[in-house]
Amino acid sequence: MWGTATAAYQVEGAVAEDGRGPSIWDTFTHEPGRVIDGTTGDVACDHYHRYADDVALMAELGLTSYRFSIAWPRVVPAGSGAVNHAGLDFYSRLVDALLDRDIEPLATLYHWDLPQPLQDAGGWTNRETALRFAEYAEVVGRALGDRVPTITTFNEPWCSAFLGYSSGVHAPGVTDNASSLAAVHHLNLAHGLGARALRASMPASGRVSITLNLAVVRGVSEGDADAVRHVDGLANRIFTEPVLRGHYPQDLLADLRHITDWSFIHDGDAATCNAPIDVLGVNYYSPTLVAAATPEIRAQADGRWVNDPMSADGPTPFPGTDLAYSMPQAGPYTAMGWRIEPGSLTELLLRVHADYPDVPLMITENGAAFADEPGADGVVHDADRIDYLRGHLSAVHDAIAKGVDVRGYYCWSLMDNFEWAWGFSKRFGIVHVDYADGTRTLKHSARWYRDVIAANGLD
Repeated sequence: MWGTATAAYQVEGAVAEDGRGPSIWDTFTHEPGRVIDGTTGDVACDHYHRYADDVALMAELGLTSYRFSIAWPRVVPAGSGAVNHAGLDFYSRLVDALLDRDIEPLATLYHWDLPQPLQDAGGWTNRETALRFAEYAEVVGRALGDRVPTITTFNEPWCSAFLGYSSGVHAPGVTDNASSLAAVHHLNLAHGLGARALRASMPASGRVSITLNLAVVRGVSEGDADAVRHVDGLANRIFTEPVLRGHYPQDLLADLRHITDWSFIHDGDAATCNAPIDVLGVNYYSPTLVAAATPEIRAQADGRWVNDPMSADGPTPFPGTDLAYSMPQAGPYTAMGWRIEPGSLTELLLRVHADYPDVPLMITENGAAFADEPGADGVVHDADRIDYLRGHLSAVHDAIAKGVDVRGYYCWSLMDNFEWAWGFSKRFGIVHVDYADGTRTLKHSARWYRDVIAANGLD
């Protein structure tokens, strides 16, 4: 499966049209200082009005699949209760347009845009939010499950929990480690409940998945081995173990008892989280380097925080813990400050396959931001992006050659869009977007990717 991916808040716009309610990202982006360039997703790429042209563009690229997310507040504006059928109809039209072009839709139920009324009641720190998510999942499953073969419950719950409730650089902007750990559990619980709701509302042939942004974690020195174990627990196993095995990592629970008593985990919850999935989505961009929280490292950090721990220019607290720090890495870098190391993706895929050999995988996001603009000839000559994609596709091929079951690859992103707390300052798209008038222009990478798809692989 060859595809590209987007997220609702990053591309749709139309935030107050046709009955859509406010999300935490609407609230967050309108608070001064939250977004680096002061922009919002109010209009974004105007995909809500331009979706037909965007689908035609996907067909021109030869995509066999398109991964998009559904905005919960567009479908259930208050987070629970009344369904907004005008919102559902938009996604129904999008799905039909994709199918008319022989592009398989892959829908994600939650890509970070929680309805604001649910946040007002505690958001992901509130167990009730997991129950409301299951109700929402059933609504979407019944409406779209006959035409969408695969529905994903969550995209990167790590970001929702830790960037949203620990570092506070994502919506809702909370800065409390204990809250982030409660959010993790309620996201896992919501996945389990939501997966069961999808099974009950989709055809028997329907597939259920979750997408995780798993990490390759390394230490600065041999003395950081325990920090690596700890961060691996926070970045990977706190999701994979309950979702795929039905229990939480005991070492991690013990590590963090000084932060939380874990009383939000009720008897039977871990088994609920362990709802069977048909495929695991893997998002990957760059490896992670960590160090133990020594007095020296704490002094260097001195309260520093950045938008993303992978792009730090010095030690930054790893979200959710006070026992480890993210550390700067050597280049080369993308425009996000993320180290480029394609071989680490092979390493990750081999590890996931070894730990969970019965779960098929898909690369649901992989890509790079670079500072690219059209040249005098009107073309964006983004050779750096092509090199990044080629290297990571080669890494996926290497993993497949070593026995890993990878079912698809989705480039992030179809087009330049609203990059969360970075606003419009970072461009990940293989299609250039002029934010002033919305014009889409194929970058050189889009033409290159079209050739890769036509050949079903690299030369």
